[in-house]
This record gives sequence, structure tokens and C-alpha cells, in this order.
Amino acid sequence: MLNDLKDICLRAGPTLVQDALGATSLIVMLVVGLHIPGLL
Repeated sequence: MLNDLKDICLRAGPTLVQDALGATSLIVMLVVGLHIPGLL
């Protein structure tokens, strides 16, 4: 069972990194979008 969990983590690593980057970029776009009216 530990080997199965280890394999899952190793295979999902790049996908988790991509998901984290996508979520971060969405948050950045939201924050920037909310601050634009205050700058104009």
C-alpha cells in the first residue's frame, strides 16, 4: 500500500504543480482586476 501511495504522489507531482500555478495566476488576476478601478 505504501508503494501505491508513493507511485501516486510521484505521478501526480507535475500535475499538482501545474494546478498550483493555475490557481495562483487566477488569484493574481482577480486581485489586479479589483485594484484597476482604484488606479484609474
